[in-house]
Amino acid sequence: HVDWSAGAVRLLTEPVPWERGERPRRAGVSSFGVSGTNAHVVIEESPLPVPEPEDGGLPVPWLLSGHSEAALRAQAARLLPHVADRGVAYTLATGRAALPERAAVLGRDRDELREGLAALVAGRASPGVLRGTAGRHRTAFLFTGQGAQRAGMGRELAAAFPVFAEVWDQALTLMGAGGEGTEAAQKGLFAFEVAMCRLWESWGVRPDFLLGHSIGELAAAHVAGVMSLADACRLVAARGRLMQALPAGGAMLAVEASEAEVADLPVAAVNGPDSVVISGPEALIEEVAATWGARGRRVRRLNVSHAFHSAAMEPMLAEFGEVAAGIRYE
Repeated sequence: HVDWSAGAVRLLTEPVPWERGERPRRAGVSSFGVSGTNAHVVIEESPLPVPEPEDGGLPVPWLLSGHSEAALRAQAARLLPHVADRGVAYTLATGRAALPERAAVLGRDRDELREGLAALVAGRASPGVLRGTAGRHRTAFLFTGQGAQRAGMGRELAAAFPVFAEVWDQALTLMGAGGEGTEAAQKGLFAFEVAMCRLWESWGVRPDFLLGHSIGELAAAHVAGVMSLADACRLVAARGRLMQALPAGGAMLAVEASEAEVADLPVAAVNGPDSVVISGPEALIEEVAATWGARGRRVRRLNVSHAFHSAAMEPMLAEFGEVAAGIRYE
C-alpha cells in the first residue's frame, strides 16, 4: 500500500552498494517479534580510522649487538626482512642483552632503516649507522656558551619528549620570565642544555666527563651535582640580568690563530690549537680583524651585544659575587 514513487524512500529487494558520502551513513533496523515485541536501533557508520604514520617524523633507532663483528652483521641480516614489522625498535632496546659489539641503525622511514641495515651487513659506512664497542669509550658532554641559541629552540623537543619538557619548564620557571638580549639567551641556553642532558640520561646515556664554556660552565656544574637546579637558576638569572645591565658596546672576534700568537691581545676563549676568540672595544676588534685577515687567516665577528669575557664585565663582579656566595655548593 506504499507509494514508492513518491519521496526519496525506496524498498530494497536485494543488496546494493552504499557508498561513503559527505555525511555519515545511518540506518534504522527494526525487529518485530511474533509475540508482539518491537525493537528498533539506529546505527551510524564509524569514523575512518586515522592511520599511524609509516614514514617521516623522528628517527627511530634499531639497537643491535653481538659478541663479534660477524655476529653483529648476522643480526642485521636477520632483521632486514622485518623492516615493515611493528615493535622491532622497542623489542631490540628492551628485550635483548647488550653485547660488546654494538651498532645503532637510525631511520625516519623503512627505506632509511633498510639502507642502514644493508650497510651494516656489507661492512660499509652509512650516515644512518653508528658503531661502538662497549668498554672502549667514555662519554663527555660539552655545554656551549652564547651563540648557539636559536629562536624557538626546544619547542619540538618539548612537544615530543615529556622528560625534556618537564626540566625545560622547571628551569625557566625557577629563573623567571622576562629579559631580553643576553639575559634571555643565557636563560634559554641553560634550560635547553640541562633539559637535553636529562633527556639523554633518560635513555641511559650518562656522561663520564662534563665540560662547559661561559654559561655552559654553570650547566655542567649543575649536572655534575655541584649545585641544585634552584641554586644554579639563581646564579644564571643574576648573571644574565647583571650582564644585560652593562652598557652595550664592544665586540668579539673568532680568529684562526694559536693562543701564543695573540698573547698581547685580550683573549676571551681558546677553542682549539689554532682557534681563539678576542674580546674588547669595537676599534680594537676591527683592527685585529683587518690585521689577521690580511695575513690570510680566517676571522669572524660574533653576533654579541657586549665584549663578554673581557675587562668590560668587571663592573658586575661584586654583585654577582654576592649572589654566588649565597649558594650551597657540593
